[in-house]
Amino acid sequence: MIGNTGEIEVLHALENDLASALPESLTIDVSLPATVHSAPEDELALAISEPLVSPGVVEVTDPTTTITVLAADVATHPVVDDEPVDQIVDLPDVDGAYNRRVRLEGKVASSPEPAAMLTSDRLLDKKRKRRPAPEGGVNEFLYKASLHAVNRGDSPKVQARKQLDARIAKRFEGGTRFVPVLTRKGGVGKTTITALLGMALAEVRDDRVIAVDANPDRGTLSERVNKQTRSTVRDIVTLAPSITTFNDFSAMVSRDETRLDILASDTDPMLSEAFDENDYNVVADLASRFYSIMLTDCGTGIVHSVMRATLQRADSVVIVSGGSVDEARLASETLTWLESNGYGDLVKNAVVAINTATQGTNLVKLEEIEAHFKSRVREIVRIPYDPQLAAGSVINFSDLKPLTRSSARYLAALVMDGIPAREGA
Repeated sequence: MIGNTGEIEVLHALENDLASALPESLTIDVSLPATVHSAPEDELALAISEPLVSPGVVEVTDPTTTITVLAADVATHPVVDDEPVDQIVDLPDVDGAYNRRVRLEGKVASSPEPAAMLTSDRLLDKKRKRRPAPEGGVNEFLYKASLHAVNRGDSPKVQARKQLDARIAKRFEGGTRFVPVLTRKGGVGKTTITALLGMALAEVRDDRVIAVDANPDRGTLSERVNKQTRSTVRDIVTLAPSITTFNDFSAMVSRDETRLDILASDTDPMLSEAFDENDYNVVADLASRFYSIMLTDCGTGIVHSVMRATLQRADSVVIVSGGSVDEARLASETLTWLESNGYGDLVKNAVVAINTATQGTNLVKLEEIEAHFKSRVREIVRIPYDPQLAAGSVINFSDLKPLTRSSARYLAALVMDGIPAREGA
């Protein structure tokens, strides 16, 4: 018991000696190596232009111990001036997802591709592209005889036909185009020219074409096709509020083999005379909802109110002249009337169709008539004699003589050439 007490006293004495030998606080200095980090250019471009805080000295203090950490030569970012940084940082290409050149090599992207990556350049194999089969003559024979190994392309005749088709099929933007066919003299084939022009257009074009008989003197345009309805322009005006769809409108027109729609005029002369400017505008407004091109077969009454409404909407005009002296003179006077009434632009853009099937054509110099009109209008075209046209009955466009069909198609191309693709251009 005494020995144990003595050992305890010795231990207390040693603890007191150690405590007196230690300092009240302990400080340890640690020197860190200089940082080797250098800021990349993109970080420099996006650096904050405020003074940066240097780490300096960091002190960690607890109730008994204080540790001071000294950072030696800590690298700091340069202070950026207030001037804006001109350097632009390019966004990285995420696995080439939008790199078309890489995709053309057949590599698979690790991320989903957008639909825009399915381009023609990427998907179509140019080595497998072949010229279309030629049409016409020796070229077509060689193509078939060689089992499609020899392809010299279309014959010159076929190429010319396709070029004319492209002109006739011209696309329009911005609404219906209006083309009146007129002259001051009756009996020169104005109605026939209207039908031929409409058929040539409708046969080639993919959109809808209509020819409206606006002759206040009992027009005969509807007699150039097989009648499918007894409705007239008067029915369109009367039933206008109830016509809301193309089916409603098409039930009142007749359609021929070329897909040309014809709206007849009133058969009663008294009712025909009542068809005025307002009525024409009602028909034109409805037709513009369903058709791309509207031809108007005008009467000889050039001062009639319908003529004013027709010309106000016109994008181009076709003037019909016969092959005789008085017919050519009256056609020229029509141009003079248009110029004197503020339609000079229509005259410059007009196309004159010379109907050579009228009486007296063989007695005059058609070259002189053409030379006269060339000084006043944009284009002239001759419409040759055709027995089917001379009969004055139903016109079957496919049964016309090749020269007649070619002339009608050429007339259609000339008219389309003069109409701007965009409305108001």
